[in-house]
Amino acid sequence: MRLLLVSDTHVPLRAKRLPGELLCEVDRADVVVHAGDWVDAATFDLLENRARRLVGVYGNNDGPDLRALLPEVARVQLGDLRFGVVHETGAARGREARCAALYPDLDVLVFGHSHIPWNTVAPGGLRLLNPGSPTDRRRQPYCTYMTCTVADGALGEVALHSLPRR
Repeated sequence: MRLLLVSDTHVPLRAKRLPGELLCEVDRADVVVHAGDWVDAATFDLLENRARRLVGVYGNNDGPDLRALLPEVARVQLGDLRFGVVHETGAARGREARCAALYPDLDVLVFGHSHIPWNTVAPGGLRLLNPGSPTDRRRQPYCTYMTCTVADGALGEVALHSLPRR
């Protein structure tokens, strides 16, 4: 199973539209996971209509329309793995231990908010993944997203993809 992990799209504030490369990945993915800060419902509609399966949450920049459609925390079984999706996890310092305590029932936690890619393992084995942002690089050299696979009860290769500068 191929997953596309994305967060902090911020359309139309940070970009007028999602990058074409990202939309091609939507078409290739079995599941698209969005960790919040969509900003507009049109981006949600685009991904919901284009993705085979969409799992998402709202972020701090999402208004009442998106909050009515999306949960603050999503939990989903993908293959034999238990995934969670949230927008914010707090400060980087202590993140692994804090998330392991908050989400002891998960195998993988996808989060966003910082626009900083993150790929670590917490005590107890919880995998923490932040795909960064495909539209707003902030202090990062590139805008980013992640892909990964799930097979045979395990998380396969996790790849961070950099997008060309606009």
